[in-house]
Amino acid sequence: MFFLHNLERRVTLHPSYFGRNMHELVTTKLVKDVEGTCAGDYYIIAIMDTFDVSEGRILPGSGLAEFTVGYRAVVWRPFKGEVVDAIVDTVNQHGFFAKAGPLSLFVSSHLMPDEIQWDPTAAPPQFTNNADWVIEPGTHVRAKIIGLRTEVGEMWAIGSINGDFLGYAHAPERTSFKNHCNADNARNYRCLQA
Repeated sequence: MFFLHNLERRVTLHPSYFGRNMHELVTTKLVKDVEGTCAGDYYIIAIMDTFDVSEGRILPGSGLAEFTVGYRAVVWRPFKGEVVDAIVDTVNQHGFFAKAGPLSLFVSSHLMPDEIQWDPTAAPPQFTNNADWVIEPGTHVRAKIIGLRTEVGEMWAIGSINGDFLGYAHAPERTSFKNHCNADNARNYRCLQA
């Protein structure tokens, strides 16, 4: 689930950057250091804004300046029971690994519907129901998180595709206005120039 969270972090700045635009440099360094990282039990997706940058304090012995920065960030905290869309990375006879954004997810073969079977003779090896489901690297799946494990800077999840509306998910179509307004569609529709 996504949240807007107020956070605080200490940022150090080298003396060569001291000058008029120090606060901008501190904010830029904060964004570079923090966005996309795992902070224990949540991921920092994006920094919305900084609302408090303290005056710099010179650190003895190094000459670096330390600033305390208060900022608002969009964070994602996965919960048990949350349903996520993921892309399959690797597949083996025990299950498959997938990525749901920054979260690594494992779905065991025991947590799949009974009609889904391992097919080692296929190229590449895959899970399939011999009809319309094929789970191989690059497949989009919808899984329910049933367990989470966190460590410093990393998070893993165990998921299940055994349930209603879970499992194989069609890849979202990526269409753009320019692709839609080609010569064939221009005869049938009024397309604007992009």
